[in-house]
Amino acid sequence: MIYGYARVSTNGQDLAQQLAQLQAAGCTKIYREKLSGASAERPQLKRAIGALDPGDVLMVSAIDRLARNTRDLLNILHAVKEAGAGFRSIAEPMVDTTSQFADVIIAVLGIAASYEHARITERTAAGRTQARARGVKFGRRTALTPHQQAEALRKLDAGDTQRTVAALFNVSQATISRLTGR
Repeated sequence: MIYGYARVSTNGQDLAQQLAQLQAAGCTKIYREKLSGASAERPQLKRAIGALDPGDVLMVSAIDRLARNTRDLLNILHAVKEAGAGFRSIAEPMVDTTSQFADVIIAVLGIAASYEHARITERTAAGRTQARARGVKFGRRTALTPHQQAEALRKLDAGDTQRTVAALFNVSQATISRLTGR
């Protein structure tokens, strides 16, 4: 059996063209989704993969209708393979796991996923470095302003307990404890 999967990510888009392509390609059951591909929670995709039996084929009009990145695509292809089924893309005929070149295609996609992951890591690190150079601070904001911190330390030095000072500033005792390093 040939199953189809069609997805649009915005209300302004229409599934009609994808549905026509999938029906022309021989899909007997088509799962429709109106969610972003960036979302890992795509119930219709899960239903389509869950319906696959050995020898079935999951078909899409184009890869970008199925996955936003190579890693996501590899995960989906793995799930399809685990079901004993194949996968085909109408727009990218070379992505056909039912052909004799399936292992080569998946290996190339794996290399692309690895490269994509490395590039994302590099861009993220470069962005953090640039942000730090601009003075951006990372992590949670402190519960107390510098003025409140100085006031809390003065109260502690005057003999107030950490619990009392914490209650005064409406913070936890641990917050006050971290100020003193005690």
